[in-house]
Amino acid sequence: MVKIFISIVHIALAIGVIATILLQSGKSAGLSGAIAGGAETFFGKKKGMDAFLSKLSTGFAVGFLLTSLLLSTSLVD
Repeated sequence: MVKIFISIVHIALAIGVIATILLQSGKSAGLSGAIAGGAETFFGKKKGMDAFLSKLSTGFAVGFLLTSLLLSTSLVD
């Protein structure tokens, strides 16, 4: 019973990690990224949402790690 509950939480955390990573904005590279990055800095970019998604994905990843360890041990049957 407990193992089923932890497995469901584990799957939900995995989906949360995937979703929050995909929602984060990518880092631009190359010359066009440097130009666009300067424009975003000048006009102001929404960094609050990126910071929130970064912290949220870290939380999901830590929870995923803990549930992985719980499921791999013989403590939960």
